[in-house]
Amino acid sequence: MLLTQLKYDLLMFSREIFYMVFTIIIPPVSYLFMGQLFGDSTYAGNLSYAETYTPSFILLITFGVVFFAFGFDQVMNRTTGVEKRINLSPVPKRTLLLSNILRSIIITSFGYFLVFFIGLIAYDLSFQPLNFVLAFGTFMLLNAALLVISSAIYSFFKSMNGALVFSIVIFQIVMFTGGFTMPIAMMPKFVQVIADFNPIYHMNQIFIAVWNGQLEWNGETLKSIGFIIIVTAISLLVLRFGNSLRKSSFKWYPTNRDRGGDVGDEGYTGH
Repeated sequence: MLLTQLKYDLLMFSREIFYMVFTIIIPPVSYLFMGQLFGDSTYAGNLSYAETYTPSFILLITFGVVFFAFGFDQVMNRTTGVEKRINLSPVPKRTLLLSNILRSIIITSFGYFLVFFIGLIAYDLSFQPLNFVLAFGTFMLLNAALLVISSAIYSFFKSMNGALVFSIVIFQIVMFTGGFTMPIAMMPKFVQVIADFNPIYHMNQIFIAVWNGQLEWNGETLKSIGFIIIVTAISLLVLRFGNSLRKSSFKWYPTNRDRGGDVGDEGYTGH
């Protein structure tokens, strides 16, 4: 049942042009375009363009997939009534949730290897097996944190239009304050302040360091890890509190089927 649902979810994702553009097309194209402009530059830690921006654009794809295809999907299901029908369907809700999580992991992993191979071919990116394995493990942890944060943020939206506008705006904000366009140190002061409160920026800094084997357990690293943990923990609390509210507002009444009659009215009231 899980494999069937996963296959269906992956197929539906491939048919959503909006998702494909913002998650699979824009980041790799931006990676190639910026490489043509800044490919010969040297960045912090004496890193090349490929060493700095390959992990960055992998993370950008991950952010796009998780926020659009996972978080925004939750709002769409909630506002169009799909969530209520899921509660009444024979498919366990956990199966549907697990399928959505696996779909996000599969697509983000595809983005991981896509950008990596582009770096190998276009920018002679070096391959170090140990760093690659450590980076992929870190990538999975960041993936999990983003899934939690995304789910918590989109739990506040009751309108699909509002969630859509937010998704587009937040993508642009993350692009500029997450260190995906140019080093934050070169940005205006107000952008640097916003970056300090942007968990994606902290994830990006950690991911770049792990990718290049330069992770040092100093104050900045502990600050970034601590900030990510705090945001993720708050998100978990938001989700738990929100789920409790939804359960308390979901009342079940017996249907005609439960009474032994024909299938009739839906046996629930939800708000």
